[in-house]
Amino acid sequence: MGKPATPRRMADNEAMAVGRMIRISPQKLGVVARSIQGLKVDSALAELSFSRKRIAVTVRKILQSAIANAENNHNLDIDSLVVSEAYVGKNLVMKRIRPRARGRAASILKPFSQLTIVVREKEEAA
Repeated sequence: MGKPATPRRMADNEAMAVGRMIRISPQKLGVVARSIQGLKVDSALAELSFSRKRIAVTVRKILQSAIANAENNHNLDIDSLVVSEAYVGKNLVMKRIRPRARGRAASILKPFSQLTIVVREKEEAA
């Protein structure tokens, strides 16, 4: 017998992609995530490809994954997709030690982040 299928967490016109263990602080990643929120996917991809931020390459890959999920898994039209949500969460923090004077030590925190991008199919208002 098996478990019953879990119901879908999102609406039928939505698809998402999650990037985990991204080696950047959530604060820096949030700046890039907010810049694409609410844009159509083609303009969001253009924004990320011309961004000067290092992390924009990784965000672009996650957005392309969300677009592919929408097309292949949920049969949504790519031309009418909009980035409805792009939010950042905390993940692991690597802790390192930097030796200081007089036998003391200072901590170095190397944070990781998690990015979730949700794309939604927008109906054309005609």
